Amino acid sequence: MAKKILSICGGGIRGIIPGMMLVSLEEKLQKKSNNPEARIADYFDLVAGTSTGAILGAAYLCPGPNGRPKFTAQEAVDIYLEQGDDIFDVSVWRSLGTLKGLADERYSAKELEKSLHAAFGETKLSELLKPTCFVAYDIFHREQIIFKQHTAIEKNRDFLVRDLLRGGSAAPTYFETARIYSLPPKQQKFVLVDGGMVANDPTLCAFTETIKTDGIEGISDVMILSLGTGKELKRYSYPDMKDLGFLGWAKPSVDIALEGGPQITVHHMKQITSTLPEAKYHWIQPELHGADLALDNASPENLERLRNAGLRNATEHDDKLEEIADFLVNDHRKSQE
Repeated sequence: MAKKILSICGGGIRGIIPGMMLVSLEEKLQKKSNNPEARIADYFDLVAGTSTGAILGAAYLCPGPNGRPKFTAQEAVDIYLEQGDDIFDVSVWRSLGTLKGLADERYSAKELEKSLHAAFGETKLSELLKPTCFVAYDIFHREQIIFKQHTAIEKNRDFLVRDLLRGGSAAPTYFETARIYSLPPKQQKFVLVDGGMVANDPTLCAFTETIKTDGIEGISDVMILSLGTGKELKRYSYPDMKDLGFLGWAKPSVDIALEGGPQITVHHMKQITSTLPEAKYHWIQPELHGADLALDNASPENLERLRNAGLRNATEHDDKLEEIADFLVNDHRKSQE
């Protein structure tokens, strides 16, 4: 039996697109298993996510009062559909006060923090239902931080889920840097920004973590479903960029980091899997289908476009999702025998 990994890239409000694709996958799992209560968390051994991908991943793994997943896949994506316009709302006064994001972060983090608190409450990392790799970057210690449920249990180094998600989604120029603390007894301070600055596609993090597991020798023992959040790369011309200056490079630098990192990850994963013809690495970069590329366009019109883009991508990749669902259900049955 393979170790199954779900990996979800960062991408702000565009997380709706992979979220809707996973709604389709969960429906297929329910149908094929004859279990209407089947959830994404039942079929993956590790969930990895960066920024918006970590928020979705944590929602799939968050325990409810009965110990089962608290959210369905649809309820997880509804967090974005119902609250995205509040999270990415900028008042006239804030727009003026920040010089439209040039003098301070464009958005207050209060609504984001409110939404995370409503969804995850006092849930701890150690209480999530499966192992995780949620990526952030500590700008004080200058190192990547990968929040692992299994490490929180083994080494008693725990966090509130809402805190680590706030830190891992603090995209520079969008949200204020987050200062968070691990829980007692090993209370430490972390100064975090969005994990997309170092690994917007967390698949390699998840793969290298998984192959440390007993009985896992390499890619032949692993199945990976890796989902992007839609790509439409903005071209930067030489005349436009050569004399741009410090302030002018702020937004392009974030854009290049968030989009360039996944390109490198996909390249390396394809190199790794090329050594095994039967490798089970499924990378899906969905199309935007008219939705805005921006990380923060949460207007009602664009939320609907993102939802429709997710539905359309689920249809376009239906054969692939069927194949993945068949594998997950069959492998799960073998593990129960």
